[in-house]
Amino acid sequence: MSDMSNSPIGKPLRRREDERFLTGAGQYTDDVVLNRQTYGVFLRSPYAHARIRSIDTTAARQAPGVVAVFTGADLAEAKVGGLPCGWLIHSKDGTPMKEPAHPVLAQGKVRHVGDQVALIVAETTLQAKDAAELIEVDYDELPAVVNIGSADGAASSVHDDVPGNVCYDWGHGNKDAVDAAFAVAAKVSSLEFVNNRLIPNAMEPRAANASYTRHDDSYTLYVSNQNPHVERLLMCAFVLGIPESKMRVIAPDVGGGFGSKIFLYAEETALVWASKRVGRPIKWTADRSESFLADAHGRDHATKVELAMDAQGNFLAMRVKTIANMGAYLSTFASSVPTILYATLLAGQYKTPAIYAEVKAVFTNTAPVDAYRGAGRPEATYVVERIVETAARDLGVDPTALRRQNFITTFPYPTPVGLTYDIGDYSAHLDKALALADVAGFPARRAASEAAGKKRGLGYSCYIEACGLAPSNIAGALGARAGLFEAGEVRVHPTGTVTVFTGSHSHGQGHETTFAQVVAGRLGIPVESVEIVHGDTGRIPFGMGTYGSRSLSVGGTAIVKAVDKVIAKGKKIAAHLLEAADTDIEFDNGEFRVAGTDRKIPFGAVALTAYVPHNYPLETLEPGLNENAFYDPTNFTYPSGTYVCEVEVDPETGRTRVERFTAVDDFGNIVNPMIVSGQVHGGIAQGLGQAMLEACVYDEASGQLLTGSYQDYAMPRADDLPNFTVDHTVTPCTHNPLGVKGCGEAGAIGSPPAFINALTDALGVRDIAMPATAERVWRAANGLS
Repeated sequence: MSDMSNSPIGKPLRRREDERFLTGAGQYTDDVVLNRQTYGVFLRSPYAHARIRSIDTTAARQAPGVVAVFTGADLAEAKVGGLPCGWLIHSKDGTPMKEPAHPVLAQGKVRHVGDQVALIVAETTLQAKDAAELIEVDYDELPAVVNIGSADGAASSVHDDVPGNVCYDWGHGNKDAVDAAFAVAAKVSSLEFVNNRLIPNAMEPRAANASYTRHDDSYTLYVSNQNPHVERLLMCAFVLGIPESKMRVIAPDVGGGFGSKIFLYAEETALVWASKRVGRPIKWTADRSESFLADAHGRDHATKVELAMDAQGNFLAMRVKTIANMGAYLSTFASSVPTILYATLLAGQYKTPAIYAEVKAVFTNTAPVDAYRGAGRPEATYVVERIVETAARDLGVDPTALRRQNFITTFPYPTPVGLTYDIGDYSAHLDKALALADVAGFPARRAASEAAGKKRGLGYSCYIEACGLAPSNIAGALGARAGLFEAGEVRVHPTGTVTVFTGSHSHGQGHETTFAQVVAGRLGIPVESVEIVHGDTGRIPFGMGTYGSRSLSVGGTAIVKAVDKVIAKGKKIAAHLLEAADTDIEFDNGEFRVAGTDRKIPFGAVALTAYVPHNYPLETLEPGLNENAFYDPTNFTYPSGTYVCEVEVDPETGRTRVERFTAVDDFGNIVNPMIVSGQVHGGIAQGLGQAMLEACVYDEASGQLLTGSYQDYAMPRADDLPNFTVDHTVTPCTHNPLGVKGCGEAGAIGSPPAFINALTDALGVRDIAMPATAERVWRAANGLS
């Protein structure tokens, strides 16, 4: 039996990659400077909606340092395609969603403030910016469509070929069963709210550096991206018509993504195309203002939810109607976020027998909206946990008791919205969270706040999410236009050290540490002997990247399967060396051993023999010790948890302080507790940022972005947040060898409803809109509209 006490798996090792980040040794895309480097700048639309009558680039082309200027007309002449959407959704009537063209540079129209109109290439960035100001564009401004509530049927169409602005009108679940349940319900609770629009704001803005090599007609793209193979596939196959073998995409160190760097964007596509035209590398790095305007935004749902219950408080049915904003164009995975990633999670942790959701997606003259940390799961959890808390108050019962009464308790559990939960124990993390949060002591703390003229509230959130999108065949049937597998390669060197190539990509998750822990633990070698390589299509077999908390459950499993192949081959080599049958060889703690004997050989000796095959079964086994594997999961993984938030409100100022925040998550088995806690902390901070502070706002008349800088868009700061209490329960995933579930998005999923539930409890109101700014809280606290 393995001695797990010596295994690095489960140990809180410090992240190996942090030393280079903290000492300035990281290499991000903007750090890459190529021979004969030029710099690109994009002229962007100042209007939300306008026809382009003409573009005069004469003066810009003659400006100092300018190498070239390109417009949409140049790309159209070269037959460059539009940016594709990766998920096909069908409306309730069976018709496919509307997919209007998404040009790399605007052609004929601009559709949001910040839309790309021209690319200026110059010797320096400043020269390119100066030249951009010389371009004369004659615009014919059109009415802007901004409000999602009135976009459907608006007189102005964002796309001329989509009159009425509706992308799709989708339904999911059993409508007849839901209607029947509501007809006999003893109690119905309902809420209407907006899940506020967010701007991702990764620490590193988007960047790209594209070059063309004439001698072999190939391209290299450095890009701040979460999935370089998908970037290459979409750009080559659907936009530029370049063979994938002629394109190398490298995503070096990436300073955060949160989903916003999953997508294929116009900027890097334009740079790749233009690099051949100018015969020199072109680099573009977004400034923060560009990021606000042009990065894909998140959330932006308007929802009505109703929950039907019997006289005892048992959930009978849920009905949800949502309008989802797609923005001006369909971003890469935009169509799936408010549908497949949203409605399928509306069961939450509860055994609600019938659920039906309708989602209408609309185009508006705003930046595209796509996946942002959680991607559909935060929106679904907000719907479920706000209505459950509201129902408890309507019934006059303890919100934890109502939840516990309706928890799913038997597994596997097929939900009425198409998922099958493999395992869970929701009461376990609820019980632990209640104890850690000292809920029993809350009445005394509330009384103390009231004595000081303050209001105190307590709120809960019991979330579930689906991670590791899978399997590919089911996802394909639901509209996915790509596979959802992952690849891994394990290369053992003659010295016994190991290099792992993974299709997952790290941009803050700590893969170089956790993946090394997994491989070292399986092979019984030091963590320091394992190198992790990612982010380079020229070195990695293939990969689908990192998103949806899939890295360890999918990417890690692919690596484990490759390790298993290495061990299997090692057993054959060891059997030859030990003069035994390979079926008698056991592998444990870095040693191959003949079962029932003390005859053994270390892993390093087997590795050396594989590459120096003097005593080797060459007639039956090829030399070398290098294996790869692809893994396509059979199901999602289902992390879950209970979050408890306690707030205190000053009714005179509207200031709200989060006094306590407790998070107890079930992530299955945990490889590195320190990294997991860090992921949860970051997620909670982002979730509380949405609930308390952040809101992307457009002027409804002009379509101008009103929150285009940190002066207007409020990000959470350290003094906005308390010390978090974080703990875990464990029910190992049943269908991957590591028993892991995923942790990267949980904090952002469970925290917004926990905070709003606490705040509405403190204020004694039914709802308050996110973000709950001091003004909104002050008005609610003082009975003002």
